[in-house]
Amino acid sequence: MSAATINDGLVVLMHYTLKNDAGETLDSSIGSDPLPYLHGAGNIVDGLESALTNAAVGQKLDVVVEPEHGYGARDPEAVIQAPKDSFPPEAKIAAGDQFMMQTENGQDVPVWVTEVAGDLITLDANHPLAGERLHFSVEVAGIRDATDDERAHGHPHGLTGAEGHGH
Repeated sequence: MSAATINDGLVVLMHYTLKNDAGETLDSSIGSDPLPYLHGAGNIVDGLESALTNAAVGQKLDVVVEPEHGYGARDPEAVIQAPKDSFPPEAKIAAGDQFMMQTENGQDVPVWVTEVAGDLITLDANHPLAGERLHFSVEVAGIRDATDDERAHGHPHGLTGAEGHGH
């Protein structure tokens, strides 16, 4: 059963283009399958999700998301330097790499390598778009009820719900 408008607990299929303040395209689904997400489950940034609430299939929206409703403000304390010898010797670490790091309290957080200089590697736990105003152009391509499994897992399992994925 298809839903008429976007609300929590529904799977939404959308095409989008994301640009920065300078108008540069940062990401886009144009030319590929629409992006599926479970509305209300935090699968996309809050500002975009809020703007899509009550939108209908075929609706096009231009949405500007401020940093506090996107990836947050940049936190200078989230940037650290680590000695190269704290990584496995066979690791080929380069700027732009992303991996998970465990905090002192055991929480896994994504970090991005921003610089490798001599024996130091600079790691940034800020999302690369933290502090950025995000400009989305979106078209709602589809809306459907989420399966019980999708609601339990907090994300869609394929574009139609028939496709599965492993965990």
